Amino acid sequence: MIKVDFGKASRFFRVLFNLLLLLSMKYMTDYFKQMEIRWSDLIPNFHLRHSAYYDFGAYCRISFMNEHGLNPQLIIYNHISPVIFRKKCVFKREIKFGYEVKINLAMGKATQDFSRWTMVHEVFKNNILSAVITVDGALMDTIKRKFTFPPDMFIEMFAIVTKEKLGE
Repeated sequence: MIKVDFGKASRFFRVLFNLLLLLSMKYMTDYFKQMEIRWSDLIPNFHLRHSAYYDFGAYCRISFMNEHGLNPQLIIYNHISPVIFRKKCVFKREIKFGYEVKINLAMGKATQDFSRWTMVHEVFKNNILSAVITVDGALMDTIKRKFTFPPDMFIEMFAIVTKEKLGE
């Protein structure tokens, strides 16, 4: 990742630089997480319960952040926390116990200052698309209890999974 020292430059120039960096990375590597279906994820007819899909999405997002340096200690130190406004799941195929399940993560879109974003997960069973989860969110300053701009590390980290042009 390119690092530039802005010194005393305004936040505007840092955000602008990060946005331009993200726009230059239109299609990046997908992040996949293999999932294991547990007995507690099933409903009585042995299909995956609807809320398990959301649990898988949350696990994928947290795993990605943790594996790329945005761990709970850093979140606490910077007094930031992700806030989810909306979660939507479109179910395409049923998933049953014993299927091989994996889920990916992609940044769908974000505002120009990256203060609000949409993440998209695709859930696959045996390499067949089975569900699409869309999550809208932002970051909150946990001391001021107000929405805040993400640190540069957050923007750089999610450039890895950016799928579409940002800044819409």
